[in-house]
Amino acid sequence: MDLFAEQYPLEFLSLGSGSSGNCYILRRGSDCVLIDLGISIRTFKRYLYQYGMNLQHFVVAFVTHDHTDHVKAIGKFAAETGVPIYATSLVHEGMMRNRFMTRKVPETQQKVLSVGETVTISGISFTPFPVPHDSRDCVGYFISTGDTSLCIATDVGSPTDEIRQAVSRAKYVVLEANYDLPMLATGRYPQFLKDRIRGGHGHLSNEETGDLLAQSINQATKRIWLCHLSEENNTPDQALKTVNRRLEKSGIELPPNLRIEALPRTRPIEICTLD
Repeated sequence: MDLFAEQYPLEFLSLGSGSSGNCYILRRGSDCVLIDLGISIRTFKRYLYQYGMNLQHFVVAFVTHDHTDHVKAIGKFAAETGVPIYATSLVHEGMMRNRFMTRKVPETQQKVLSVGETVTISGISFTPFPVPHDSRDCVGYFISTGDTSLCIATDVGSPTDEIRQAVSRAKYVVLEANYDLPMLATGRYPQFLKDRIRGGHGHLSNEETGDLLAQSINQATKRIWLCHLSEENNTPDQALKTVNRRLEKSGIELPPNLRIEALPRTRPIEICTLD
């Protein structure tokens, strides 16, 4: 662990966001924190090399829920790094039962973190909050250090007060905008899957995301990343267009210099400093 990590700014990196695999990294100094690992371990290592990182830089990992696109390689990561893997007890149980995880998280590395409980690593505080989704359990994370803060809420079945509160407290926000309602309605998905997606424990539409943000952001909000966009039922342009339209329609005063972007589904972004 970097003894001087707290002297460095917090950095954010997305390596993938969507049903093909989700993976986020926070870096402070040489200390790295992993949030979900739904891409292959080989791809993960290749991306790390491109950014001058390796597995030895990681000090801890957090998991949002047990669906394969978020935990595919978390067991292999755990075995190769030996770092603690934090998740709720139900998420740990779900990972142990996930047949697509060819390597499980060793019991000695399974650390249970309850909703509302805060753990601090390298001067960074992580607090999980409940998120409705049709997994064994699902949480988002409110992350804070010094004067900056980040909210991550992906795979959001419906807007809740807990999510609104977390967004309202964060300078930086990663929030799902999964589908465009007309595209889903007229798309090729079978009806049962359409019903699952928009049934309250599936995913957020662009419209719902825009309204949630309009109800939650404030003048301190600096940057919003729209995550987990559907390949079939959304596009980055459509998500951004709809969210911006809902924000404008709400009549709220938008924060100065607010940036809203859509995270790529299958490739990394540039590292962003969270100041």
